[in-house]
Amino acid sequence: MEANDQSESIILYAPDSRAQIISPQRHQTDARWTFWLVVAGISTTFGAAVPTGYNIGVINAPANFIKIWCNETLFETYGSILSEDSLNTFWAAVVSIFLVGGVIGSLGGAWVADKLGRKKSFLCCGFLLVLGGVCFQFCRAIGSIELLMLGRLLVGLAAGLTTSTVPMYLTELAPINLRGALGVLCSLGVTGGVVVGQIMSLEEVFGTEELWQFALSFYVILVITFFVPYHWLPESPKYLFCIKEKPDEAINEIKRLGGQNVRDDYVKQQIEAMRNIDDISDQENPNSKRKPKQRSIWSVISDPTLTLPLILVCALQGGQQLSGINAVFFYSVSIFESVGLSSVDAKFANLGAGCLNLFVAFFTPTLMRKTDRRFLILLSCSMCAVFLFGLTFVVYFIEDVVWFSYASVCAVLLYILFYQLGLGPIPYFIGSELFEVGPRPAAMALGSLASWGCNFLVAILFTTLQKAWGAFVFLPFTVTCVLLTLLLKLYLPETRGRHISSIVPLVANGFRSKPLASRL
Repeated sequence: MEANDQSESIILYAPDSRAQIISPQRHQTDARWTFWLVVAGISTTFGAAVPTGYNIGVINAPANFIKIWCNETLFETYGSILSEDSLNTFWAAVVSIFLVGGVIGSLGGAWVADKLGRKKSFLCCGFLLVLGGVCFQFCRAIGSIELLMLGRLLVGLAAGLTTSTVPMYLTELAPINLRGALGVLCSLGVTGGVVVGQIMSLEEVFGTEELWQFALSFYVILVITFFVPYHWLPESPKYLFCIKEKPDEAINEIKRLGGQNVRDDYVKQQIEAMRNIDDISDQENPNSKRKPKQRSIWSVISDPTLTLPLILVCALQGGQQLSGINAVFFYSVSIFESVGLSSVDAKFANLGAGCLNLFVAFFTPTLMRKTDRRFLILLSCSMCAVFLFGLTFVVYFIEDVVWFSYASVCAVLLYILFYQLGLGPIPYFIGSELFEVGPRPAAMALGSLASWGCNFLVAILFTTLQKAWGAFVFLPFTVTCVLLTLLLKLYLPETRGRHISSIVPLVANGFRSKPLASRL
């Protein structure tokens, strides 16, 4: 079975098993940005991805005000006051329950995506986000700490569900040459949401003793606004055809997504491609038992043909968190202070670093459409390793060399730049390019689970390790980036512009696979 290069023809399989070649010119004529593709991208990005990032970025600035309120409420409700250490532990639980929700939401993503559909998965995200916002808005008026924690759990569930289902929904709506551009919208939304959350939680906005509950719940306006077109959004044609076995509805959705001038032959090609995706495993392994269309998480884990792609997805999603991005942002305030900035100015400089992260993210849809995934992710991982090691070195000797303060700032900014080129966006959607429709929800759920689990691990351990190791706290992140670079160098196939039928066989033999040997 041949793998087509991103600039070559797209290979589809007809019932007689003979390859049909679709010329890139004809494919690109029909595969363009259309009204419903744009609406679906905007609605999911601002209705789910941005609120997810918002809840990550909003909680830090007003933390002291919320902790004071928590202690006062505990005294009024239970007649007890927490010590400073106990209050910090309690606050860590309030913050971390969001990550626990992310883990649970990720595990539920596979079931929701298959049973309710990709579109209704998005609706579930919005429902949980609105419920969480209501909890935030009224927890202070009611005087309920439990309501605050319930809100954090609900938005965590929504976040896990968002990262496991929204990229899959968008990539299944997109034609091949726009798959990466739509796939990174979730990453772009999360990145932008973090920045918006940081801005709305400033003391100059809602981050005050009187208004912090508005800071926590402000994102609900986005959710409600961008769910207005939900009723008219298309369902994934691949889900309708391959999972629900409703070819007529799938054809209608392909026509809607293709726009008014969509060609009949393009629709037929899409249907033919989906019809034969399920036959690829049989063509490669004619004596194997046919797999069910809906795959449980356990069946995906235990399937040897899916071991390598699953490892790649989980390594990328987990490695994204273990690459040190949150640690760098945590440490960057003290780094900015070391060059002479006041505490307030350093916090604004840290916000500026977040804006740089967002600025680079704006270019990722174009990068994903025009540049190979392998090149971007290998460049990103390797350069992140270089700048993390450099950051470790200069921070350790920052008191001995005057200009090392400025070198540390440069290392932080360059790390953020290269992180967002590959490690930031690609892990979100790579599972949709390595897995067929059947096992895809389970694989995306496991990848999201790895992401939120590693995020939780960093949140729990980083402060302790930072106190014990100082500047050397960046070394584990450096090692992660190095190991991830080696794994991807050996086993990650190029997926840009390739049909899933040409990708799946390249990684079906575990670590004996030779994904690069089949490149044209």
